[in-house]
Amino acid sequence: MRAVAMRAHGGPEVVEILEVPEPTAGPGQALVRVKAAALNHLDVWVRQGWPGLSLHFPHVFGSDVAGVVAAIGSGVEGWKVGDEVVVNPALGCGRCERCLGGAENLCRHFAILGEHVPGGQAEWLVVPARNLCAKPGRLTFEEAAAVPLTFMTAWHALVVRAALRPGETILIHAAGSGVGVAAVQIARLLGARVIATAGSPAKLEKARALGADEGIDYERQDFLAEVKRLTGRRGVDVVFEHVGKKTWEKSLLAAGIGGRIVTVGATTGHDPLTDLRHVFFRQLSVLGSTMGTAADLLQVLAFVERGTLRPVIDRVLPLADARAAQGLLADRAQFGKIVLTP
Repeated sequence: MRAVAMRAHGGPEVVEILEVPEPTAGPGQALVRVKAAALNHLDVWVRQGWPGLSLHFPHVFGSDVAGVVAAIGSGVEGWKVGDEVVVNPALGCGRCERCLGGAENLCRHFAILGEHVPGGQAEWLVVPARNLCAKPGRLTFEEAAAVPLTFMTAWHALVVRAALRPGETILIHAAGSGVGVAAVQIARLLGARVIATAGSPAKLEKARALGADEGIDYERQDFLAEVKRLTGRRGVDVVFEHVGKKTWEKSLLAAGIGGRIVTVGATTGHDPLTDLRHVFFRQLSVLGSTMGTAADLLQVLAFVERGTLRPVIDRVLPLADARAAQGLLADRAQFGKIVLTP
């Protein structure tokens, strides 16, 4: 089958369309005919690699998949050939106390489709049947593929970890990114006042259309000064952080006394300075959050089915344009998700 893959870590040039073996469904698994696969910035990180990431090459990219069940392995119940599905990209062992308790993102063997194991930017994908979710009927396959990773991440970070409450004020960085688009909508759904940052007036206008109350152009404005102005110097209750080194120090200062900073990523670097005096004196909570649980995804999909939350697609490209698509992500040239179709 054709797949977007790499044979070694490196720059954009390592992204290729390769012929790799077509997978087959084993016990407890399902074979999915991929109809659409969305990109995430995670694809760029995986391509570049980092110490400790050990992959079997060629490695297939892609965490977000929507498609049709083509075959099921022995022992699978509740699914049949022809079912339209969205794939949950969070992979726990399924056996440990945390997985059985519904906290599979805390499993010691936790993996993400397309990061630690081969992904779904291909014609076919095999996953554990427990990772299948019914595709919302109102969505196209392209729209459905734009939901899982970013909405799960934002939901778990804001609802579970930061416990964002109605009436609170939240600062959401890079609102034009996939996870930013999801966070703005979820924060609005929870009844918060949303201050969003983005890199252009056009992106800020789109963020406001999704529910942001205020916008800060981080290319032309100091986001910390603007947060102080917009909050009467009080600061925000929650900061949604995924930018990392470039914004971290000012994110701590943007939080008010007793504020929470929830971090889900570090696009610009993982090693920022942290002035601990601000953390203990102002009693800040720094919360880490990775992906989400199957329950988080089911809750998200329920709101998506009602139209309360919606995936935002920047563009749809053929599988053959995967290298160019990664370039658009790296250059922050999109608003929302880029989706590939086989």
